[in-house]
Amino acid sequence: MTAPLDVAGPVAPPRSNGELVFAEPWESRAFGMAVGLYEAGAFTWPRFQAALIARIAVWESAPPPDEPYRYYALWLAALEDVLVGLRAVSTDEVRARTHALARRSPGHDHRDGHGRGHDHGHNHEHRPVH
Repeated sequence: MTAPLDVAGPVAPPRSNGELVFAEPWESRAFGMAVGLYEAGAFTWPRFQAALIARIAVWESAPPPDEPYRYYALWLAALEDVLVGLRAVSTDEVRARTHALARRSPGHDHRDGHGRGHDHGHNHEHRPVH
């Protein structure tokens, strides 16, 4: 069985000095969701890898003009494909949730319930959401 982090080649998550690299908070959540669902037995890793390979191949065969390659956008799309294929969620549910998340204000993940930012002693860059 291939473990999620033991992959190489085009489906391997981006790394720097051996560490996973996430440009935005949602990317680490997308990664964590896929790994967590795999570890919970929701799907096999080869099934997810096949979906990711398919998404990457489609993107590479016809890259959208003026759109950079975004690994975790393809990762998330592959996860959606797997979950829809398993009938764990419907395509309409995925679209509705995607639209709800897209409407969140920038910085949503870095505010407490009172609209204030947080500081829990961690250091990371805050980058604007595009």
